[in-house]
Amino acid sequence: VQLVESGGGLVQAGGSLRLSCAASGRTFSAYPMGWFRQAPGEEREFVAAISRSGGMSDYADSVKGRFTISRDNAKNTVYLQMTSLKPEDTAVYYCAASGSTWYAKTETSFSYWGQGTQVTVSS
Repeated sequence: VQLVESGGGLVQAGGSLRLSCAASGRTFSAYPMGWFRQAPGEEREFVAAISRSGGMSDYADSVKGRFTISRDNAKNTVYLQMTSLKPEDTAVYYCAASGSTWYAKTETSFSYWGQGTQVTVSS
């Protein structure tokens, strides 16, 4: 599975961005998908994940109520809608695909990764 993120950029605090992740290769709908992020000097952390059908999703407490993960299996794309952005949301955001039919909120449960897209939130 090859993953390519897009949609990052510079935004003011309180603003919104939508990240996209286009997948190619193996059957997209077979895998749960996730978003992670890594701020400078920090470890990569879980942000959100969505089940294969899109019927279930999970979020980190830090983004719950502000971010929404969704997927379009017909377009082989997963999205992360980010609203009410804060400076602490500044990070490189990575899209990931689970290598199996399940996932956990950990890096090790995801087998395929994109190259990342930078999100910078100014105060």
